Amino acid sequence: MTATIPTEIQAGLAGGQVIPYLGPGVLDLDGGSAVPSAPETLVELITAKVTVPHKIRRNLTAAGQYIENFKHRKTLVGLLKEAFAAAPAPNSLHRYLAGQPLPLIVDAWYDASMAAALAGRSDFGQVQGVSRAEHFGEWVHYFHADGSPAAEADAANWNLLLYKPLGGIAPAANFILSDSDYVEVLTEIDIQTPIPEPVKQIRSGRHFLFLGCRFRTQLERTYARQIMKRSSDLHWAVLPDEPTRNEERFLAEQRIRRIDLPLEDFVRRLAGAAAARQAA
Repeated sequence: MTATIPTEIQAGLAGGQVIPYLGPGVLDLDGGSAVPSAPETLVELITAKVTVPHKIRRNLTAAGQYIENFKHRKTLVGLLKEAFAAAPAPNSLHRYLAGQPLPLIVDAWYDASMAAALAGRSDFGQVQGVSRAEHFGEWVHYFHADGSPAAEADAANWNLLLYKPLGGIAPAANFILSDSDYVEVLTEIDIQTPIPEPVKQIRSGRHFLFLGCRFRTQLERTYARQIMKRSSDLHWAVLPDEPTRNEERFLAEQRIRRIDLPLEDFVRRLAGAAAARQAA
């Protein structure tokens, strides 16, 4: 554990060797966001509009499955569209990352803030996880910077790939959220089938930097573990709150060094160090 920013992170971001992995907590920066910034917040919004059994009211994936089963998938997607309908508002972290020469950013939440921060660039594209309940036989969809559909082969022409493993509100409202969505992915993820080929290629030998993430649930840990598989043997996570026992085991198992700083402080120091290097 450290309360400082390792120089390897600063140099790695500037050199494209560190891959940011963003969780929903990044939306709490700079005064917060108009869209949900945690699974707990999202499930509250959903279950306030559709009644679900009391025992699953705080379980996002189970509540999503109930709505999908008894109200139809379109109802669930409609609720998610409404929850993330506010115009994306990139914060200081999104803007900082958009200015770095990164080959890959992993954004594991449904908002469009990171893509909005990249809107001034035409040299990037997105790959998003899709629900196989809506897209039979498909794991992901690719999109150009302008949101138009792309093919996997197009990714070779992009300087930056924005990977949204859970899908996202834009450009096509793809959401992996319900129990059945995750069952499909988890059945194959250990052999890496749902992970896009360009992601597998880019991650090789690189480090991951987890920002706004927690690893409290099996889903959170599984996605992180499988996305970072076959990368390097050194990673970092900005985690100011005391980790749970499961999180501690996961960090040790995956060789993730904990940075004990509030995310806002970390971003401020990171941006300040980058500005100092440019001025030197």
